[in-house]
Amino acid sequence: MTRVLWTSLGLASVIAGVIGVVLPLLPTTPFMLLAAFCFARSSPRLQAWIESHPTFGPTIENWRRYGSINPRAKYLAVLLMAAAFVLSLAMHLPMWLLIAQGLILLLVGTFLLTRPDGPPPN
Repeated sequence: MTRVLWTSLGLASVIAGVIGVVLPLLPTTPFMLLAAFCFARSSPRLQAWIESHPTFGPTIENWRRYGSINPRAKYLAVLLMAAAFVLSLAMHLPMWLLIAQGLILLLVGTFLLTRPDGPPPN
């Protein structure tokens, strides 16, 4: 039962990540990292597939080995978070919701921007 749950969550993450390639407000990288995490607990075949994928594999490898995120991905994520917050302001959402959203986005943005840019130099 546990394997089925992890596999299902991993597949759902891959689907969300693929949708994120097309939709600019849905981030691809976190979903693919989550999928790799789930597949590591459920399916060696799917884990090997996502880790060897030409597009997603290097990102997963850099995260696992070095805790690093590509600078372009970091800045794009922060830009999209800022755009989402501006949209929330324009929608005149309640102040308590704006404060909560702002704090969460600030924490996530800080986390992203403090990650290394890539593998350490040799």
